[in-house]
Amino acid sequence: MGRVVPVPSVFQAIADPTRRQLLEMLGSGDRTVGELADAFDVTLSAISQHLRVLRLAGLVSEERQGRQRVYRLRPESLGEVHEWVTRSVEAFWRRRLTNLGDELKKEQPDET
Repeated sequence: MGRVVPVPSVFQAIADPTRRQLLEMLGSGDRTVGELADAFDVTLSAISQHLRVLRLAGLVSEERQGRQRVYRLRPESLGEVHEWVTRSVEAFWRRRLTNLGDELKKEQPDET
């Protein structure tokens, strides 16, 4: 019986700066493992491990082309992150603008 590998969440996968950089690189087009590894000062094995996490999280797909593995970004998988960031940023600015409005009201002379 094989060992069970936990599937990382999208948020766990993008928590690592190397994996975020890999996603940025794949955003401009499909790349082989070697092409991706050339951009980093780590081993090919380390990049393969990062890509495995991204693949398990559903952020990239892998396709064998002959002896090469080509990776492709799956941008639809980032929808959860996009929604969370949008909600968080909107809530932040809503609070900030409400606070600013309250402060401006305090500074205006009473017109009664």
